[in-house]
Amino acid sequence: MRTVVFVGPFFTAKTIRYVHRLTELSGVRAAVISSDPLRKLPGDLTSRLSGFCRVGNCLDGEELARALREISDQAGPVERLFGALEQLQMPLAVARDRAGVPGMGAKVARRFRDKSAMKEALRAGQVPCARYVRVTHPDDARGFVNDVGFPVIIKPVDGLGTRSTWRLESAEALEQALHALSPCEERPLQCEEFLQGTEHSFETVTIDGEPVWSSSTNYIPGPLEVMNTPWIQYCVVLPRETEVMEEFREVNRSALKTLGMGTGISHMEWFRRPDGSVAVNEVGARPPGVNIMPLMSAAHEVDFFGAWIRLMALDEFDPPERRYAAGSAFLRGQGHGQRVVAVDGLEEVLRDLGDAVVSVVRPRVGQPRATGYEGEGYVILRGSTTEEVMRGLARVIRTVRVVLG
Repeated sequence: MRTVVFVGPFFTAKTIRYVHRLTELSGVRAAVISSDPLRKLPGDLTSRLSGFCRVGNCLDGEELARALREISDQAGPVERLFGALEQLQMPLAVARDRAGVPGMGAKVARRFRDKSAMKEALRAGQVPCARYVRVTHPDDARGFVNDVGFPVIIKPVDGLGTRSTWRLESAEALEQALHALSPCEERPLQCEEFLQGTEHSFETVTIDGEPVWSSSTNYIPGPLEVMNTPWIQYCVVLPRETEVMEEFREVNRSALKTLGMGTGISHMEWFRRPDGSVAVNEVGARPPGVNIMPLMSAAHEVDFFGAWIRLMALDEFDPPERRYAAGSAFLRGQGHGQRVVAVDGLEEVLRDLGDAVVSVVRPRVGQPRATGYEGEGYVILRGSTTEEVMRGLARVIRTVRVVLG
C-alpha cells in the first residue's frame, strides 16, 4: 500500500471530487492536508481517509512538511504528495524536499513558477520563446523596451494566468504600469515582447520525464485580449484533428525536458506567429484551467480528473483515443454593473443544441460580477467534427447575453 497525500486548501466542489477519486484507488492509503476542518468533507469520504492534517496555510511549504510528519504517524511513510492549484506547486516542492517525498523538488518547481527562471531555462535549451527581462527596477523595463520596442507584456514573475498582466503600447502606459506594480528585489516583474499570432495550449502526460500522451486546444481569442476587452465572449476548442498537435510535439518535448518535468500533466501555452513559426509562452506543471480538463474528458470519453489522480498517486496512465471534438463557450457579463440582472437566450440555445451540450453552468440573476476572465457561466459542447462544435459555439456566443446592472 502506498500512502498518498492530496493538498486542497479548502474543500471546494473540485477538491471534494479529487479526494473522492483518490479514495477510490486500490493499493492507496489516501490522506488529505487542508486549511478547512475535516467536518466539511462528506462523511463517506472521511471514513475512507487513512490520514488528515489541518494547517493554517497550505501555501507554506514548512507547514506542509510538518503536516507530512503527522500523517506519516497516522498512515505510514508518505510516498506521494500533490495538489492541483498553480500556487501550491512551489510549497509542495519545498515540502517534498524537507520530508524526502519523491517528486518535483523546489529547484525544478521554481522554473515553472518564476517566469524569468522559466524563460532563462527555455532560451538556454534553445526552445523558441519571447525575449524577456527580469525587472527589479523601473530602468530594467525602460531599457528592454528601448531594445525591442512596443508592444510588451509586463507581469509578476509568479503570476497566475493573466492576472496583473499588462499589455503596454506606449511609454506612458509603461510608466503607469511601473508605478502600479512597483518592481523591486522582493517583488520582481517579468517584461517580455508581445507574441502575436494564434494562441494554443498543449497538455502533456509525462511519467518519469517521458511524454506518454498529449492534447492541444485553440484559444479564440487569446486570454490577454479577453482580459483587456471585457465585452468579448470567448471559446476554448479541442479539435478532433491532431495535425497542429503533431507539428508542435517536438518543441513541447524539448521544453518539458529543459524545464525538468517529471510525472504529471503539464499545461503549455504557445503561439503560432503569422509567418508560421512557433514560440512557447508559459508552462504550468499542473492540470490546465479554462475547462480544458472537462473538454479532454468529453473528447476522449475518459474522466481526466480521475486519470490525473491515478497518474500522480500510482504513476499509471492509460492513453485514451480521441473520439470527438469539444469546446467551451464562456458567458461573460455585459455592462458596468456588479450583479447579473438578466440572462437572455440561454435556454433557447440549450434547447436547440440538444445532445451536443455536455454540461452548462448557468449565470444566475443576482449573482456577483465575476472577478476572473472566465465569466459568469459557460456551455461545453461535443460533436463528431470540429466544424460541428465551432458552429454550436458560435451560436452560443451570438445568442446568449448576460446583462450586468
